[in-house]
Amino acid sequence: MTTSTADPAGARDHARAMAGTRVEAMPTLPAAAADAPEGVVWEETIAPGGYAARRLARGTRLRLVDVAGDACAAMLLFNADMPTERLNVADTLKVQWNGYLGAGRLLLSDLGRVMMTILEDGAGTHDAFCGASTAASNARRYGDGANYGPHPSARDRFMLAVAKHGLGRKDVHPCVTWFKGVRVAEDGTTEPQVGPFAPGRTLLLRAEMELIVVLANCPHVLDPRADYTVTPLRATAWRGAPAAADDPMRLATPEGERAFLNTDDLYAR
Repeated sequence: MTTSTADPAGARDHARAMAGTRVEAMPTLPAAAADAPEGVVWEETIAPGGYAARRLARGTRLRLVDVAGDACAAMLLFNADMPTERLNVADTLKVQWNGYLGAGRLLLSDLGRVMMTILEDGAGTHDAFCGASTAASNARRYGDGANYGPHPSARDRFMLAVAKHGLGRKDVHPCVTWFKGVRVAEDGTTEPQVGPFAPGRTLLLRAEMELIVVLANCPHVLDPRADYTVTPLRATAWRGAPAAADDPMRLATPEGERAFLNTDDLYAR
């Protein structure tokens, strides 16, 4: 049936006729995923150039999937109860004596607490050096970096996402990026690893704090391709428990154990 949207009644009928329509990139409501355990609290496919922000409870598992092999998931983390505490990428690297993220690594806050643990890594190409793309970097690469144009940047998408939680420009801090990697050569040059890669690579994270998780799915700032190339990112989260006292990732290093103790202290009753 054809309807006109020139008057309120026609607009209403058109809107109601769209009920049940699904597109590739959208949240699933109520949250459900056939390939996840019970207790799913978030299921969403984030479009190329899209973003998402969710509050996740302590212990929640977050699985990210590079659906078609060219997703680029830039991530910010905030303490949901005190958002002035947030991910500190520099401390995440230096406290663990390693410049590269993978299974068993921790994401640390600027107060020395564990925010998330990387439980499984099926990608191996991640970046904790370069940060988010900007309107200026996208303009240089694609000729236009406007937030509402065809080539939005990760930083501008972050600003839209954090605003939904009462945060602003000053709260957009350095990020980590999943599924697109950077290696540092012996001469100090950065070598981007941008793919495309095999579809379906996954990353599994565990929230060790009450968190606000922010994701922007935009091309990596060092992606050399002339076209704005990025594919959908899937996020699935389900309930779980935080690291137990005997968790091997908790006890792997003295530095990590101290960071977990700092987190435990935050939630001591």
